Amino acid sequence: MSSSRRSTIILENLRKNQIRELIASGKRLDGRSPDELRPLNIEIGVIKKANGSAWVKLGNTEVVAGVKVETGEPFEGLENKGALIVSAEVLPTAASYIEPGPPDEETIELARVVDRGVRESEMLALDKLALIPGKIVYTIFVDCSIINMGGNLFDATSYAVVLALATSKIPVFEIIDEKVVDTGKIQDPPINTIPVSVTFARIGDSLVLDPSTEEEACMDARITLTTNSNGEYTAVQKGSNGFLTIEQVKSAAETAKIKGQELRLKFQELTTTGQ
Repeated sequence: MSSSRRSTIILENLRKNQIRELIASGKRLDGRSPDELRPLNIEIGVIKKANGSAWVKLGNTEVVAGVKVETGEPFEGLENKGALIVSAEVLPTAASYIEPGPPDEETIELARVVDRGVRESEMLALDKLALIPGKIVYTIFVDCSIINMGGNLFDATSYAVVLALATSKIPVFEIIDEKVVDTGKIQDPPINTIPVSVTFARIGDSLVLDPSTEEEACMDARITLTTNSNGEYTAVQKGSNGFLTIEQVKSAAETAKIKGQELRLKFQELTTTGQ
């Protein structure tokens, strides 16, 4: 091992120890309290040709989500419902170590977790998006581009997806002579609820909300909880190899409900004003 590489490893370990010691004392490197989110900035309608879009910046993490609506065949076992497909891509410019190519396992997991949070909350009334049940349904694609990786991609991506869907305008399709016809009209999507995901990292014996990149490098375990507009838990995803105690899960769940409602009010204001 070269001396420069050895020095880098020593500095990384010192940094991790510093972060762990701070968190153990109830503090964080960026000055936040354990249950405090980073600054959140949102813009909607950022992709003019999309059916819906949103840009989210959570701390240094930036994500753009775009909605495209088409028609297609329903999923097997869900013949009477429209189809929702969420995908994610990390742009090469998002971090110095990202290389062009197909999505890696972490990016695939990101898309699945975000998809599950939206789907299991039943945000969209997919049963209202079947044109010919069993044959032709609305197919809603949500494509996410990670512009900058600054930690907690799960929540930033979820917020972008939820807001892009909530503010989208979908085409009005009709079946004429057994063919799909775009009427040129648009309609609001059938929204049932506004799901909000909240992610925590366990570092040592402490839980921290909305972990930064440096905190993620030190974390022992991760948990993402999604609540709906009624404050009900609709999805939970555990990540990393470490464990969480029952008390930590309960604490995370209570905080997720509180923060979820706070964020939902912000989201609803945006979806109402369109700004």
